[in-house]
Amino acid sequence: MLKGFREFITRGNVVDLAVAVVIGAAFTAVVTSFTNNIIHPMINAITGSGTNGIGFYVGAHVPKNRVDISAFITAVINFVLVAAVVYFFVVVPMNAAAARRARKGPPPAEEESELDVLRAIREELRTGRGGNGESASDEAVS
Repeated sequence: MLKGFREFITRGNVVDLAVAVVIGAAFTAVVTSFTNNIIHPMINAITGSGTNGIGFYVGAHVPKNRVDISAFITAVINFVLVAAVVYFFVVVPMNAAAARRARKGPPPAEEESELDVLRAIREELRTGRGGNGESASDEAVS
């Protein structure tokens, strides 16, 4: 049981996945900071000074009633950047490594067709009867 666990842990793809998760978490923090501190203020600047960016109030002008569209746009940009980094730096290399491993694997064994198997059975039956080629029905008639 421990041997199987050791093989599972030392497999390359498990270690790669662990590294990807750690780097992904760190990169997510960088992208979130970039979008919150650079992209979001730029979106808010489009509407001019003295406003809270793109958005509107539902009901009274109270902060909790504000629908902040610029925050949503920032979150979408954040998601797209993180997804692109995960795809290009984790998924593409993992797929390439899997393809390399698949190419290095043993060549697939040639499968025998049903006809080949039936011919082999026929030959075994013939040789089992002394090799004279008589079938069981021929022997019964004689």
